[in-house]
Amino acid sequence: MTCPFVQRKPVDAFQRQQSTVADFDLQDINDDSLNLKHINEALQLLTAPSNQAINQALQSLTEKYGEKYPILVKLVEEKNNISSFPNYDYLADIQNALMEVDEATVVDVLVLLGEELIETSCKGIIEKAFKSLGQNMKEMIASLDGVYDVLKLQEEDLTDAGFIASENELIFTSDRMCVAYVLLGILQRLSKKLYGEHSVITMEVIEGSVQKFRYLFSITEEEKPEAPTREISSDPKDLLMSNKTYCKMFPWHFIFDESLDLIQVGAAFTKLFKNYLKTTKSVTNFFRFKRPVGLKLEFDEIAKRTNTPFLLSLRSSRPDFVAKGLEIKGQMVLCKNSNRKTLMFIGSPSLDGLEGLTCNGLFLSDIPIFDATREVILVGEQARAQDGLKLRMAKLKKEVEEGHEAVSEERKKNVSLLQLIFPDEVAERLWLGKPVDAQTYDNVTMLFSDIVGFTSICSTATPLQVISMLESLYKVFDEYCGIFDVYKVETIGDAYCVAKGLERNSKTMQYDASKVAFMAMKMIETCSKHVTHSGKNIQMRIGCHTATVLSGVVGRKMPRFCLMGHHVTIANKFESGSEAGKINISSTTKKALELIPEFKFEFTERDSSFLPKEYSAAPNETCYFLEGFKHTLVDANSDISIHIDAAIKQINSESKN
Repeated sequence: MTCPFVQRKPVDAFQRQQSTVADFDLQDINDDSLNLKHINEALQLLTAPSNQAINQALQSLTEKYGEKYPILVKLVEEKNNISSFPNYDYLADIQNALMEVDEATVVDVLVLLGEELIETSCKGIIEKAFKSLGQNMKEMIASLDGVYDVLKLQEEDLTDAGFIASENELIFTSDRMCVAYVLLGILQRLSKKLYGEHSVITMEVIEGSVQKFRYLFSITEEEKPEAPTREISSDPKDLLMSNKTYCKMFPWHFIFDESLDLIQVGAAFTKLFKNYLKTTKSVTNFFRFKRPVGLKLEFDEIAKRTNTPFLLSLRSSRPDFVAKGLEIKGQMVLCKNSNRKTLMFIGSPSLDGLEGLTCNGLFLSDIPIFDATREVILVGEQARAQDGLKLRMAKLKKEVEEGHEAVSEERKKNVSLLQLIFPDEVAERLWLGKPVDAQTYDNVTMLFSDIVGFTSICSTATPLQVISMLESLYKVFDEYCGIFDVYKVETIGDAYCVAKGLERNSKTMQYDASKVAFMAMKMIETCSKHVTHSGKNIQMRIGCHTATVLSGVVGRKMPRFCLMGHHVTIANKFESGSEAGKINISSTTKKALELIPEFKFEFTERDSSFLPKEYSAAPNETCYFLEGFKHTLVDANSDISIHIDAAIKQINSESKN
């Protein structure tokens, strides 16, 4: 015989530690007030207790029965860290550990564990939630079916787990036998703890495609004297209401016998089906059972689900039947008398508005005054009007947000345009509408360049050829400005001017001259790869100078950021004194390039006679040609571009730190 505790593949529903109900949006509800969330937590304790709850119960059980079951002590010591276990894997570990010691004690320990779960977890609001299901154990068991069914419908993925409750009997569906024995202990302790009842509960396995467990209750109740019935009677024989009055008072009901044939129908159903009732009486010809899901359409099976909400939809083969598909929600009531057993269904149409009412050929008068469906329909109409207003407001809000985003995009474009024309600090002040005062900047490295023989090139070329040549060349130079983070001052004809040192970044100020030098060397290299319209290589001469300059924004129409002062003129003269394919630099620029130990620039000293006449030179001061560059951490034989890339990486790394 196969051991009943052989572990099976866990069902997905029991591997989730979260609630079987979709996330509740109950953050605004006071935790001290009983609500659906607490009822869900109470039922979760029956079907899917959390690892924390199991661990707490196990520890409490060990304190009480540790001497009798030493394995419990070992389990508590080994399973202190339970955060890594999915739900029920932890319970399966407890089961497996108990089986290794003695299979005969597995049932006893699991039942005790279920009882201890109630002792440790059924407190406060959870205890209140259980008590809200009924005033005694029989009523609580009867409520489990319907409540759990409603909670499961909150979840998109319905599972086979659930309850079926009838008189003194509960059937629980689960794929895990260990869960069933834990539930047995839970039910036994609930009966005593909540209601003070002495319940004898037995459990048996119902074999089938889906494993089920039947719990039979024998509850000893105190005998209470029967209430006098001389004036008020609950006997159906004493009913003072005629069938006609009853059918009018409860229009959405019908009664059927054990053969599933209708024997009484409410006024609303009579109106909808009219004379069609004379041709057939079978319930299945008029109604399709949508809930409970998978219900077997037999009288005894339906009678077992009297505590479950039913959802029926109307069906008819008549083409003129306007209410086809109309859903009726209600419950079944078992009626017993001396002649035969019958079932009565009583419910209400499932409607949310007047449109749904009229589309099915119904009127508001078809809904009894006492039926809450009337309020649901009217409130639904009000909610629909509010939803329409919300949709219009949401549309307006979306349009405002889209307009705001469009304005933001335009602002970004304007800011980007300003940053292209002016240094970042100046662009920011202009955007904010603040005045831009003239400032003096020290240690600004300026670069002036021009194309050798540009006048003769223009004399033999068309305007389009000249523009095309400059565009292809300056487009690359503009990219270098972004790479080396230098500010493009202006271009006039073939003259291209940049500067660095106008933004004060204390982290990288010592690299300003180096960035301009890298720009100059890449400009010379780029020119060697471009040709004029006649096929000759473009030759450029460059001059660099580091000194103090005056800057400011000049003009209202097309304002320009200008560099002014004596040293700007001197920098331009260093360019005039350069040679084709050469970078002529001043002594101040040379000193600035020698500040970084890892940067090894190569210079060729020139005669002091090449200094600009306007330059106030110190004794023995001269100018230099910048010939090359090496980074100490790069192989000396590598291309200069690799050395420059390594230097830029070093600068960027330091600026981030």
